[in-house]
Amino acid sequence: MAVKRKKDHVNRIALFGITVVVLSLAVVIGVRSQGLKEREESYITREERLTEQIESEENRTKELNEYKVYVKTKQYIEEVAKEKLGLVNPDEIILKESDD
Repeated sequence: MAVKRKKDHVNRIALFGITVVVLSLAVVIGVRSQGLKEREESYITREERLTEQIESEENRTKELNEYKVYVKTKQYIEEVAKEKLGLVNPDEIILKESDD
C-alpha cells in the first residue's frame, strides 16, 4: 500500500506540474495574441493612411499633368504676358482708374 500511495503522490505531482505548464502556455499565448491584435490594428491604420496618401499623390500627379498641358497653351502665355509683364494685345484698350 505504501508503494501505491507513493505512486498516487507522484502522479498528483506530475499532474499538477503538467497543469501548471499548460496554464502557463495558455497565459503566454493569450498575452502574445493580444500583442498581435494591437500590431494588426496599427498596421491597418498605417495601411489606411498610406492608401490616402497614394490617392492624394495620384490626384496631385493628375493636376500637375493637366497644368503641364495648360502651360503649353496660348491662353497661358497670354495670361503670363498680361499679369507679369504688363503686355496687351494690339487691339485691346487699356483703361486706368482715375486718381480722384
